[in-house]
Amino acid sequence: MLSEVLKSVFLGIIEGVTEWLPVSSTGHMLLVDEFLTLDASDEFKRMFFIVIQLGAILAVTVLYFRRMLPIEFNSGLRIKKQTVSVWLKVAVACVPGAVVTLTAGDFVDSYLHTPQVIAFALIFYGLVFIFVESRLRGKTLRVETLEEISFRDAFIIGLFQVLSIIPGTSRSGATVIGALLIGVPRVAAAEFTFFMAVPVMLGMSLIEVIRFGFNVTAGEAAILVSGAATAFAVSLITVRWLIKYVSKKSFTVFGYYRILLGAAVLIYFGADIII
Repeated sequence: MLSEVLKSVFLGIIEGVTEWLPVSSTGHMLLVDEFLTLDASDEFKRMFFIVIQLGAILAVTVLYFRRMLPIEFNSGLRIKKQTVSVWLKVAVACVPGAVVTLTAGDFVDSYLHTPQVIAFALIFYGLVFIFVESRLRGKTLRVETLEEISFRDAFIIGLFQVLSIIPGTSRSGATVIGALLIGVPRVAAAEFTFFMAVPVMLGMSLIEVIRFGFNVTAGEAAILVSGAATAFAVSLITVRWLIKYVSKKSFTVFGYYRILLGAAVLIYFGADIII
């Protein structure tokens, strides 16, 4: 039992780092599970890989609590119109992904959660990141802040997020690519992914918990809590670092990382198949 908790802690570290970087947290956790397999049913692991992300989401809500809260209490109750507007745009952006996930999610889970699919997605979108960043070099951006993103922009970003249904793509990565292509700066693009992650992950976690049922054993509860708590702690560090990094540098380095990781996965599993 202790060994499974330690595995969940390690997966929590992976989740806390990769949930916010455009490198695919789900892809990383599925790949790690190939080498460090949780001793649990497939149904539980499917729920675990989704619910563990709640720890990462909680970290963002803590760090961005004042910006995400649509009301403030200074000198009485006041509605923050800009924040309400951002949440409405997030709602618009979430619609395409919700529709595709509900209609095609089971197919993806059954046939596309393989190391080969993950590797190809890592490589392809790594190349896309490098191309997009090279194209944007020296160009003037249309907007400057998160609040300036329009409803049209939000919907387009939401369409790009649909791509993340493929394992290895990265939800934050697809969102950032869409945002960069329509002229949203890196910091604002990253912050929009933070806002979008809250309703998306809460909804997906609720669906998975209902599917699995509420009959969780004490051991399974320990695995979930330890993984989510670790993801929360690591995410606090990762989110702060990411905003500081992209305020000065591009996402290009993540593109190269994706390509190298994807190539390594293809080589490893290709050799495994031959053997």
